Amino acid sequence: MKTYHEMKLKPSPFEKIKSGEKTIELRLFDEKRKKIKEGDVIVFTNTLNGEKLSATVTKLHNFDSFADLYQALPLLKCGYTAEDVDTAHPSDMEQYYSSEEQKNYGVVGIEISLQGEFTD
Repeated sequence: MKTYHEMKLKPSPFEKIKSGEKTIELRLFDEKRKKIKEGDVIVFTNTLNGEKLSATVTKLHNFDSFADLYQALPLLKCGYTAEDVDTAHPSDMEQYYSSEEQKNYGVVGIEISLQGEFTD
């Protein structure tokens, strides 16, 4: 039986996942994320309009910090574009997660395969 997880996304990363451009979601590896396993389904909700997408987790990439993650994973799959990938920096994630939170929990790149629009 599949386990479902819910995550909210701002409109820009939501649209990048919807278009297939973004296939790795970056998160803090907190208690909520530790429950995610390969094969589970994540339902992403657009915080602007409530639109939902579902995606299957294909791989979990765990790291101690976003600095480590940024060196190991392809940033174009993490939501950066050809225009801004050269200026991508792990500190970009500090607007979401403090360096202290990163030290406490570690971070995860959740690799996903889009299923499409989600309907209840």
